[in-house]
Amino acid sequence: MKAVFVEQPGGPENLKYADQPKPEPGAGQALVKIAAAGVNFIDVYFRIGLYPAPPPVMLGNEGAGTVEAVGPDVKNVAPGDRVAYAMARGSYAEYAAVAADRLVSIPQGVSDQQAAAVMLQGMTAHYLSHDTYPLKRGETALVHAAAGGVGLLLVQMAHNIGARVLATVSTEEKARLAREAGAEDVILYTQSDFETETKRITGGKGVDVVYDSVGKTTFDKGLNILRPRGMMVLFGGASGAVPPFDPITLLQKGSLYLTRPTLLNYIATREELVAHSSAVFGMITAGMLKLRIEHTYPLSEVQRAHRDLEGRKTTGKLLLIP
Repeated sequence: MKAVFVEQPGGPENLKYADQPKPEPGAGQALVKIAAAGVNFIDVYFRIGLYPAPPPVMLGNEGAGTVEAVGPDVKNVAPGDRVAYAMARGSYAEYAAVAADRLVSIPQGVSDQQAAAVMLQGMTAHYLSHDTYPLKRGETALVHAAAGGVGLLLVQMAHNIGARVLATVSTEEKARLAREAGAEDVILYTQSDFETETKRITGGKGVDVVYDSVGKTTFDKGLNILRPRGMMVLFGGASGAVPPFDPITLLQKGSLYLTRPTLLNYIATREELVAHSSAVFGMITAGMLKLRIEHTYPLSEVQRAHRDLEGRKTTGKLLLIP
């Protein structure tokens, strides 16, 4: 089968598209014929070696498709079932052997591409807004990179809850998308300082929560715009890792909370996985969550997909099609 992997950490040019052995499902596994694979920053982290793995490093942490075969002791899926999954590496391929208890059924009314587009980013937006900091009607949230894959979904979910959303973006086009998703105030950080603007918009009160997937370039100012006992939710590092800092800073800025969550810990059990994925699929079928699949690439064009993602030229979701 064709698959994408890296033998040496590095840039997009290190991504290899070549033949790999077609996997066989082992005990508790299902063989999924991949219809679409999501492109995410976690794939970049594995590619560059930030997340170490033994070579060849198979890439892709999100996929959807059809079960082709199952191994022994598999009861929850059967050949022919449409399924989706996240946080199991190897979806940049024609086939993947996946632990069956990590697969969820794709409901009617949700396409394979839609499922691949929301498993990782949709469940991330859901746990951020419903679990990490459970937003309430009338609260105020600032969402960085609001026109990105997670950002557009997170803005919609926060808006649907009844929270006021402040969004930061880099271009007028991205500002338009953020407003359409439900952001009440949009800050173009290329034209104005988001700390100054946020303080102006909130009358100096600050926001209840900052959802930050950017990291290094936004973190310090993000702490300055939180209300006392507000929460900084740092869930990514698109601009680089946040340098170490002294926790006394949290006291000095108003007894703030800081968390660095990841999806894996919020879908650790089968029950949590099903709860989050079902909630997201339900939002799609109810028309409450609109997906923006900006671009689909043939699997062979994976280098271009990674360059587009890292260049921050994109809005919404990127998919690879085997």
